[in-house]
Amino acid sequence: MDSPTVFLVDDEEDVRSTLSRALKKRGFQVQSFESARAFLDQYQDDHGCLVLDYGMPDINGLELQSLMNETKLTLPIIFISGHGGIPESVQAMKAGAVDFLEKPFRQGDLVACIQTAFDRDLETREAALAQNAAKARFDRLTSREREIAVFMMENPSNTASKEIGRALDISPRTVDHHRARILEKLEIGSVIELVELSQIVRP
Repeated sequence: MDSPTVFLVDDEEDVRSTLSRALKKRGFQVQSFESARAFLDQYQDDHGCLVLDYGMPDINGLELQSLMNETKLTLPIIFISGHGGIPESVQAMKAGAVDFLEKPFRQGDLVACIQTAFDRDLETREAALAQNAAKARFDRLTSREREIAVFMMENPSNTASKEIGRALDISPRTVDHHRARILEKLEIGSVIELVELSQIVRP
């Protein structure tokens, strides 16, 4: 995975240049934008976090956060603000923000938030990769194999071939054949692993 980037969105040029310079000195990759719209036009689902000014014209910070949630852009957000109060910070945090820092803030506090945001972004992306990989394995199953797999997942303590066959009106021998194919295609060795894999696909 590429090195994470701090995406900085603030309509004040002085703030952008000062923060960009300070963060680059600390070893961060930084891309800065003067507006939420400019950020949305250029962002390509890169790894990192968003340092976002709350009070901006056109699209403000909370509105951008809402747009990102609606479009499932999972980039973690750190709000910075010289205008927002408690209601705004509460709304931002409820919507998933990492933190809400009021200007002026200590650079050390921002750096700590960025590290937390990077960790959260990495966890989110790794979980998404695992989910996609698990889903791809389930997509290998035929409709009958999927039917048997679903029964096994929903009845993990009652997975004898006779019981499955009785429930689905097929012979135990046929169940045995499909069960072997299910385990092979899903790359697992037991019903317990099947249940665990299904929880990744359907968190």
